[in-house]
Amino acid sequence: ITALPAGVGGKVLQVVQGTTSTPVSSTSDTFADTGVTANITPSSTSNKIFIMVTLCGVEKRSNCLSRHRLLKDGSQLALYNNLSPYDNTGDRKTDQNSFNYLDSPSSTSQLTYKVQYSLYPGGGSGTTLVCNNDSISTITLLEISG
Repeated sequence: ITALPAGVGGKVLQVVQGTTSTPVSSTSDTFADTGVTANITPSSTSNKIFIMVTLCGVEKRSNCLSRHRLLKDGSQLALYNNLSPYDNTGDRKTDQNSFNYLDSPSSTSQLTYKVQYSLYPGGGSGTTLVCNNDSISTITLLEISG
Protein backbone atom coordinates (compact mmCIF):
# COMPACT_ATOMS: atom_id res chain seq x y z
CA ILE A 1 0.00 0.00 0.00
CA THR A 2 1.51 3.33 -0.98
CA ALA A 3 -1.38 5.59 -0.02
CA LEU A 4 -4.49 5.54 2.13
CA PRO A 5 -7.94 6.10 0.63
CA ALA A 6 -9.24 9.68 0.67
CA GLY A 7 -10.63 10.69 4.03
CA VAL A 8 -8.60 8.12 5.93
CA GLY A 9 -6.06 9.83 8.14
CA GLY A 10 -4.72 9.73 11.64
CA LYS A 11 -3.20 6.26 11.42
CA VAL A 12 0.19 5.61 13.01
CA LEU A 13 2.51 4.58 10.19
CA GLN A 14 5.80 4.23 12.06
CA VAL A 15 7.23 4.70 15.52
CA VAL A 16 10.85 5.60 16.29
CA GLN A 17 12.34 6.02 19.75
CA GLY A 18 15.61 7.43 20.95
CA THR A 19 16.90 6.99 24.49
CA THR A 20 19.85 8.10 26.56
CA SER A 21 21.06 7.50 30.09
CA THR A 22 24.20 9.62 29.81
CA PRO A 23 24.12 12.34 32.47
CA VAL A 24 24.72 15.92 31.33
CA SER A 25 25.05 19.11 33.37
CA SER A 26 25.43 22.79 32.61
CA THR A 27 26.06 26.07 34.39
CA SER A 28 25.43 28.13 31.25
CA ASP A 29 22.42 29.82 29.65
CA THR A 30 23.69 28.61 26.24
CA PHE A 31 21.78 25.59 24.95
CA ALA A 32 23.56 22.22 24.92
CA ASP A 33 22.46 18.78 23.73
CA THR A 34 20.83 16.40 26.19
CA GLY A 35 21.58 13.36 24.04
CA VAL A 36 17.83 12.86 23.54
CA THR A 37 17.56 12.48 19.75
CA ALA A 38 15.88 10.40 17.05
CA ASN A 39 15.63 10.35 13.25
CA ILE A 40 12.57 9.62 11.13
CA THR A 41 11.85 9.67 7.40
CA PRO A 42 8.19 10.49 6.65
CA SER A 43 6.60 8.48 3.84
CA SER A 44 4.48 11.40 2.57
CA THR A 45 4.68 15.19 2.66
CA SER A 46 1.11 15.33 4.01
CA ASN A 47 1.93 13.27 7.11
CA LYS A 48 2.58 14.70 10.56
CA ILE A 49 5.09 13.75 13.24
CA PHE A 50 3.84 13.55 16.82
CA ILE A 51 6.75 13.98 19.23
CA MET A 52 6.69 12.80 22.86
CA VAL A 53 9.60 13.72 25.11
CA THR A 54 10.28 12.55 28.65
CA LEU A 55 13.35 13.96 30.37
CA CYS A 56 14.19 12.04 33.53
CA GLY A 57 16.67 12.82 36.24
CA VAL A 58 16.11 16.55 35.79
CA GLU A 59 17.61 18.49 38.67
CA LYS A 60 18.51 22.08 39.47
CA ARG A 61 21.16 22.90 42.04
CA SER A 62 21.44 26.25 43.80
CA ASN A 63 19.33 29.25 42.92
CA CYS A 64 18.60 28.69 39.23
CA LEU A 65 15.86 28.12 36.68
CA SER A 66 16.16 25.92 33.60
CA ARG A 67 14.69 25.51 30.13
CA HIS A 68 14.45 22.86 27.41
CA ARG A 69 13.85 23.20 23.70
CA LEU A 70 12.83 20.87 20.89
CA LEU A 71 14.70 21.13 17.59
CA LYS A 72 14.10 19.71 14.13
CA ASP A 73 17.21 19.66 11.94
CA GLY A 74 18.72 22.40 14.09
CA SER A 75 15.70 24.75 14.05
CA GLN A 76 13.73 25.40 17.23
CA LEU A 77 10.17 24.07 17.23
CA ALA A 78 9.25 24.71 20.85
CA LEU A 79 10.68 26.17 24.06
CA TYR A 80 9.72 24.94 27.52
CA ASN A 81 10.70 27.05 30.52
CA ASN A 82 10.97 25.19 33.82
CA LEU A 83 10.47 28.08 36.18
CA SER A 84 10.13 26.22 39.48
CA PRO A 85 12.74 27.71 41.82
CA TYR A 86 15.01 25.71 44.06
CA ASP A 87 13.64 24.67 47.46
CA ASN A 88 14.83 25.77 50.89
CA THR A 89 17.64 23.22 50.96
CA GLY A 90 19.27 24.77 47.89
CA ASP A 91 18.19 22.01 45.50
CA ARG A 92 15.04 21.64 43.46
CA LYS A 93 14.62 18.18 42.02
CA THR A 94 12.11 17.22 39.36
CA ASP A 95 11.97 13.52 38.59
CA GLN A 96 10.81 14.11 35.03
CA ASN A 97 9.66 16.76 32.59
CA SER A 98 7.43 15.66 29.72
CA PHE A 99 6.10 17.50 26.72
CA ASN A 100 4.52 16.76 23.34
CA TYR A 101 4.56 18.52 19.99
CA LEU A 102 2.79 17.93 16.67
CA ASP A 103 4.93 18.82 13.66
CA SER A 104 3.87 19.17 10.02
CA PRO A 105 7.24 18.81 8.26
CA SER A 106 5.99 18.59 4.62
CA SER A 107 8.99 16.41 3.87
CA THR A 108 9.99 12.91 2.83
CA SER A 109 13.64 13.45 3.78
CA GLN A 110 15.18 12.16 7.00
CA LEU A 111 14.46 14.50 9.92
CA THR A 112 16.41 14.73 13.15
CA TYR A 113 14.57 15.76 16.30
CA LYS A 114 16.49 16.48 19.48
CA VAL A 115 16.20 18.18 22.85
CA GLN A 116 18.57 20.76 24.30
CA TYR A 117 18.74 22.34 27.76
CA SER A 118 20.27 25.31 29.55
CA LEU A 119 19.91 27.62 32.50
CA TYR A 120 17.17 30.20 32.06
CA PRO A 121 18.80 33.57 31.18
CA GLY A 122 18.67 35.85 34.18
CA GLY A 123 17.20 33.03 36.27
CA GLY A 124 19.98 32.85 38.81
CA SER A 125 23.17 30.85 38.91
CA GLY A 126 23.67 27.19 39.57
CA THR A 127 23.68 23.87 37.75
CA THR A 128 20.96 22.17 35.74
CA LEU A 129 21.16 18.45 35.00
CA VAL A 130 19.41 15.85 32.83
CA CYS A 131 19.64 12.03 33.22
CA ASN A 132 20.95 12.36 36.76
CA ASN A 133 21.04 9.24 38.95
CA ASP A 134 21.13 6.63 36.14
CA SER A 135 17.75 7.66 34.73
CA ILE A 136 16.71 7.19 31.10
CA SER A 137 15.28 10.00 28.96
CA THR A 138 13.35 9.32 25.75
CA ILE A 139 12.03 10.90 22.59
CA THR A 140 9.35 9.02 20.66
CA LEU A 141 8.38 10.00 17.11
CA LEU A 142 5.10 8.81 15.58
CA GLU A 143 4.43 9.35 11.89
CA ILE A 144 0.71 10.05 11.53
CA SER A 145 -0.99 9.75 8.15
CA GLY A 146 -2.35 13.02 6.78
